[in-house]
Amino acid sequence: MNMLTNVPLMAVPLIAYNLVVLGFVGGGSPDPWSAEVMTLSMVSGETWRMDLGDLMIALGLFLLFFEIVKATRVGADTIIDHLLSTLVFIAYLVEFLLVRSAANSVFFLLMAITFVDVVAGFTVSIRSASRDVNVGGPY
Repeated sequence: MNMLTNVPLMAVPLIAYNLVVLGFVGGGSPDPWSAEVMTLSMVSGETWRMDLGDLMIALGLFLLFFEIVKATRVGADTIIDHLLSTLVFIAYLVEFLLVRSAANSVFFLLMAITFVDVVAGFTVSIRSASRDVNVGGPY
């Protein structure tokens, strides 16, 4: 169970994105990210529309919260967690630069969320670790 806490959650949107792009989910349309997921009539009379790309970004932001909470842990496992999160960011970056279907704003925003995860994870861990250091004086 302890090993599962080190799994980077930002890999979930990466896997889901690739499943949609490859046509395993969503029917394989040319632009699956503009497919409407839901509409909601607002009190103002306007209709709010959520498409699949918006849902993917919302999923990324939701998982980012849990990644930042995981970063507050102190211990040797956090180093593994940060290393794996960095590898997921590198996978996003390589796919963004090299894969044609990843060159869109949905993927870029997911990559940016992953970058925030990496930077926030290291920052929170360093801040937490510096507070655990006790400077002892003469007793």
